[in-house]
Amino acid sequence: MTRTGLRILSLLTAATLAPTACSAPRVENTAGAAPPTPSPTAHVPRTLSVIGGGDVLVHASVWEQARQNGGGEFDFAPLFSGISPALEGADLALCHLEVPLAPEEGPFSGYPVFSAPPQVAQGLADSGYDGCSTASNHTLDNGEAGVVRTLDALEAAGLGAAGSARTEQESRDPQIYQVEPADGGAPVPVAHLSYTYGFNGFLPPEGKEWMADLIDEEAIRAEAALARELGAQIVVLSMHWGTEYAHEADGFQLELSDLVASPDIDLILGHHAHVVQSAERIGGEWVVYGLGNQVAGQSSPPIDSRREGVLARVEFTEVEPGVWESSALEMRPTWVALGPLRVVDLADELASPDLPGHEREVYRAAVERITGYVDGLGVSGDPGFSMAG
Repeated sequence: MTRTGLRILSLLTAATLAPTACSAPRVENTAGAAPPTPSPTAHVPRTLSVIGGGDVLVHASVWEQARQNGGGEFDFAPLFSGISPALEGADLALCHLEVPLAPEEGPFSGYPVFSAPPQVAQGLADSGYDGCSTASNHTLDNGEAGVVRTLDALEAAGLGAAGSARTEQESRDPQIYQVEPADGGAPVPVAHLSYTYGFNGFLPPEGKEWMADLIDEEAIRAEAALARELGAQIVVLSMHWGTEYAHEADGFQLELSDLVASPDIDLILGHHAHVVQSAERIGGEWVVYGLGNQVAGQSSPPIDSRREGVLARVEFTEVEPGVWESSALEMRPTWVALGPLRVVDLADELASPDLPGHEREVYRAAVERITGYVDGLGVSGDPGFSMAG
């Protein structure tokens, strides 16, 4: 579905989206007794899963691998093929595209001012993603043109986007997906919001401050409330925050984590640190402070925490029609393998009897480290938490 289609769907009102009560047909009583009182149809709880991935940070080594994968043309899908089963197994899969996209023929650039091949958008779509958060400290690296190219490429690939906008009207419309739960029933409107702490000194054009979303508690709460008014039954918030390369959530993150206690926000997914951080449950809702890197060219062998990431999968349960509560959180550790560069689902790889002994040792050590980072706030004590692998 195109972004335009998603935006149109998002304008449905809550009244339109609310399920209607359904009573049993009236039965004629031929004996002359009063007809029985219809009993309401029992609610059968449904489940819906949302999965979020870490930073997609496209350095030169990443796009060169994609060029090799495509025999001279850019093909990013093989980079993510190892995690595609996990992405496709979720009802809604959200990535974090940290960098702006370049014109098709370039020029391309990496750190500190990114401009990545636009084919990355199709690669993300082919891998099973449904949309991406785009608010990051690199959103404005290429100015307005970069924002427009990025959103155009995501839209062309059939992906939604949250956190940046091409027009003022687009900036006002929350990104809302119509998600079909695996166990059937009517599609569920799920909103995705995205905000960042800053833009590395770059500024949007004068009068177009709406082009990318800066962290502001009041603005976040207002957009979440608007998403609810427009019918969203679940609201996911992506936050580009924290201290780079620090496994512990900083004071800024801990202070803002209370946003998830808002009745309008159901899940926070964190990015920017480039290493895995902790997770915790606040008021019944999950906060994942830092998902690490999904793919990046920051690291060098043999061990570097910037090669580590997690896929966070949250299960929601419909406790009554249109009302969802988060239940389980499963973390799937990932690893950026080198030569060829690709994203590894560590749980899947470790389950293979054919995995060479040296790689098994490296992967097992990565899982142990990642598990320790995630458990920094004692999340392992929550019965709804599990770590794959």
